[in-house]
Parts: sequence; C-alpha cells; structure tokens
Amino acid sequence: MLWALTAAFAMSQAFRTVAAILAAPLQAEFQLSPQQLGTFAGAFHFAFGAMQLFVGIGIDLHGVRWTVLMGFPLAIAGAVLSALAPSFGPLVLGQVLIGIGCAPAFLVCTVFVARNFPAQRFTALSGAVMSLGGIGMLATGTPLAWLVEATSWRMGFWVLAGCSAAAWALIAWRVHEPDFKAGGAARSVPRESFGQAMLTFVSLFRLPHTLGIIALSFVCYASFISLRGLWLGPLLIERHGFSLVQAGNVALAVSAVSLIGPALFGRFDPGGDARRRWLVGYTLLMVAGFVSLALVQVAAFDVVMMLAIGLLSGYMILQYSEVRASYPSHLVGRALGLFTMSMFMGVALMQWFTGFVASTAKPFGADIYTAVLLTIAALLTVGALGFAWLPKAPRPAA
Repeated sequence: MLWALTAAFAMSQAFRTVAAILAAPLQAEFQLSPQQLGTFAGAFHFAFGAMQLFVGIGIDLHGVRWTVLMGFPLAIAGAVLSALAPSFGPLVLGQVLIGIGCAPAFLVCTVFVARNFPAQRFTALSGAVMSLGGIGMLATGTPLAWLVEATSWRMGFWVLAGCSAAAWALIAWRVHEPDFKAGGAARSVPRESFGQAMLTFVSLFRLPHTLGIIALSFVCYASFISLRGLWLGPLLIERHGFSLVQAGNVALAVSAVSLIGPALFGRFDPGGDARRRWLVGYTLLMVAGFVSLALVQVAAFDVVMMLAIGLLSGYMILQYSEVRASYPSHLVGRALGLFTMSMFMGVALMQWFTGFVASTAKPFGADIYTAVLLTIAALLTVGALGFAWLPKAPRPAA
C-alpha cells in the first residue's frame, strides 16, 4: 500500500519541477518576465502549501485513502487545463489546481509510515519513499526535454495528466484502511468534529518549539526546488549556452543524485540534539554551495555544484524525524501537515521572490542568476539561525 501511495507522490515531484524545462518555451510563447516565471512555478507550491492544514485534518479524521482519492483528480484536471491554456492566466490556474490535487501526496505517505511502522523505522522508510518518489523528477529532466523539443510543452502536460490518472487508479485498487471504514470496529474512539480538529491544529502554534521548526522548514526544501524546479534550466541556457536537452540532461543528473540523499541520510539519523546540530550544519553547507554557484560562473563548476547540492538536499529528510519526535503521537498528522504547509509555502514565496529579485536586477545590468542564488543563500542562513536559536522541543516527546 505504501508504494501505491508513493505513485501519487512521484507525480507530485514531476509537477513541481516542470518549470526548469518548460521555462524557455513558456517564455517564448507567452512573453513571460522572470517574475511571471516565478509566479508560474510558485503557484503550484502556494496552493500545495495552503492546503496542508486541511489535508492534515482530513487524514486524521478520514484516513489517507479517502483524502488522496478525493483530492488527486484536481491534479489531473489542472494538467489538462495547463495543456489547453491559451494565455498566462489559465496556465497559472492550472498550476493552482495541480497544487491542490497533489497536496496530500507526500503527507499521506509519512502519516501511513508513522501509523503502521515502528518509530525507529520512520526516518529510513520516509527517506525510501522520498527517493522512490523522486522518479517523478527524473521524468522532468531529459525525457521531458526530448518530448518538448519533439512536440511541444503542451504535450508534456498531457503525458503528466495520463500518468496521474494511472496513479489514482493504482491507489484506488491497492490502498485500503480498515480502521477508517465507516462503522469499522477498529475505530474505538469518537471522531472529532472539524472545528475541534482546527482548534487542535491551532494549538500547535502555542508550543514554543514550533516556530523554530517552521523557520528551517520554510527555506530548506525551497532552496533545492527553486534551483532544480525553476532556475536550473534558464541558468544553464542563458549563462552557458546549453541547449534545452543539455539542460535536461543536467536536470536528470541532479534529480538522480537527489534520490540517493534521503535514503542515505535517513539510515544515519543520529536522533536527539545531534540531529539538530546536523540540520544546522548541513544547511550552512547548502549556503556555501549556493554562494559558490553564484560567484564561480564556470559551466563545469556550476554543473558539479548543482549535483553536490542535489545530493546534499537529502539531509532534509531529518526534518521529518525532528517533527515526528517533537509532538505527541495523536498530533502527528497535523504536525506533519503544518510542517509540510510551511515547507511548500516557503517554496512558493522563494520562487516568487527570486523572480522578483531577477526582474529587479535585470534593468541594472546585474547578473540575475547571481542575484537569485545569493538571495537563496541569505534566506537559508536566516532559517538555520532561527532553528538554532529558537526553543527546541523537550526530550523525549510525550
């Protein structure tokens, strides 16, 4: 059942990274500015992040199967709308629908692991899910670039719509939750009302360690996805003269190495305060990577540094373990929902803001990619310091 749920997550990974390859043809067809490009890429993540509150509550109240089956058809509809979009407005609306539809995709996997496997296996299994789901990112590298060059960017969305329909059918066939069936004998506690669930969700903000977790989650994943999912293709094409397929090859390689990281870091989770030190240290290494990428404008170096950032990004799986250990078991769904919400709202805002930075830098003759990458590095630094200095959760969690 877990691997069937991972199929939807793989499609979510594909949708959130299409902009890196589609940026050039979309700019050519719709005459998009860098800020509009950032809005296009960020629309998915804004909708995805905004829905996490409701997804977390939905999972806690109704289970993972019902939540993903009800939401994921919107991703299919959004892909179809994007493929048919006659202008920029409908294209962005399509991304919003895709983001809403994909909103449960990874959270249902992590909650399924938390509910059905021992706590000590949480990090390793979540890392394996993230690595397997990353196959979706592989598809939006060279394969998508070939498809776009051979046909059009619209065909890319048609293919993703078809694959998403297949993922939905697989989940409907393979995933079942006896505990959440209506009238099921296994459900021994009364079901909360929506209002009660919302109050419980809000109570997470009263815990002093929540703010530090949000500060780090807001920037870490956003940094990697802003690179891989938006700026990688334009940077290589405009800074170094790569073709679309060559940029797709690099995107494929970055995606491939990023699949190794979560499983690798997940197997060596030190736990406790050591995990917090690892999170801060690896975030600062990411800062160094983005600064180097911004300042050393050599094609081979840029490609190597992108690969290094892709591999290092796997440490972010440790954040899920930190959340899992920081809240009592009955709040796991909502705590992970809050974490995922902040993570993807961070992606949306970082992609929009870096688009704004690029549009602002361009009239002054500054290199827009240097400005973008240094902005990402600065935001990562703020997140790491916030996580380090703000209160931490008591050990052990209740």
